Amino acid sequence: MSGLYSLMRPFVMRLDPEQAHRLAVNAFATGLHPRQTKPDPSALNVNLWGLDFPNPIGMAAGFDKNCEVPDALLATGLGFVEVGTVTPLPQAGNPKPRVFRLADDCGVINRLGFNNDGHTRVAKRLAARARRGGIVGVNIGANMDSTDRHRDYELGVSQFAADANFLTVNISSPNTPGLRDLQGRDELDRLLKTVFAARDKMIDKDLASRPILLKIAPDINEDGLKDIAEVATKRGVDGVIVSNSTVSRDGLNPGRYVAEKGGLSGRPLFALSTKILARFYLLTGGNIPLVGVGGVESGQTAYEKIRAGASLVQLYTAMIFEGPDLIAEIKRDLHKCLAEDGHDLISKAVGTAAKDWANRELTA
Repeated sequence: MSGLYSLMRPFVMRLDPEQAHRLAVNAFATGLHPRQTKPDPSALNVNLWGLDFPNPIGMAAGFDKNCEVPDALLATGLGFVEVGTVTPLPQAGNPKPRVFRLADDCGVINRLGFNNDGHTRVAKRLAARARRGGIVGVNIGANMDSTDRHRDYELGVSQFAADANFLTVNISSPNTPGLRDLQGRDELDRLLKTVFAARDKMIDKDLASRPILLKIAPDINEDGLKDIAEVATKRGVDGVIVSNSTVSRDGLNPGRYVAEKGGLSGRPLFALSTKILARFYLLTGGNIPLVGVGGVESGQTAYEKIRAGASLVQLYTAMIFEGPDLIAEIKRDLHKCLAEDGHDLISKAVGTAAKDWANRELTA
């Protein structure tokens, strides 16, 4: 941690987490953030889905829910940004308080519940920046009170395919009741059929090949993971993001907020999400590109995600504790990790430790 954030951190940590988040978004909107001044090393470049990522480090969905600051985030040196989760209709989410920092664990519990501005307002912001370059994806979800969740995802594809570089079907949040039921084999198959049919309708607009990713939970047993792998392969999913937050509380230090309901993210999620990532990589034979998220807080943790099977990685929670200077630090150390193992490209390290991670015993 360095720079302006190191001075502000004591003040920020005294704020309510949602107030601190709003302050952070406003800081990015007004230009109070670090900027990358030179290109990334070519070893960090990733070509995937016809997109040229300058580096594999992205911002996970959740920070910029409403597409307010994607270009400011990219300016810090991120390789890509995922905005959202966005639902067809605006919604306030769950009652407050709903975000809790676990400082001793460098983790966060949230039960936000897809609070966002809705398709129309977010789509306008996305369209306004579409020609500025940089890779920006949109994470789409379903409204809490929706009577047809499949239709909500269909609308998300239709709404954002024109201006997003990729779309993520988020069925893994633990904070929308019943949403994770969509990960079941039959439900997932029907949902993906609907989603890809919506994309196929855009052939006249030359958007029928827009990458569609699936974001899954880490709290899945072996049979459930196999089902998802088989359905994702059958339906031609372009990529899978592993993983969303966990409902597990294994290994946490005793504290005030440990018993709060919601999804746990950050450092405590690292081992579980990386093991699930590796298992999914092996189940699919490395044929579906994966995005590793959960506990990325250093170049070494990013590298472990890649070695476990990820072609790209994302972070968010670590930024809460370390600030945006962390991005440059992660890339620098990731480059060193590659060089130490004799790799001149990220792609050569992908999956090299998948078997090891898939077989690891997780300790509480």
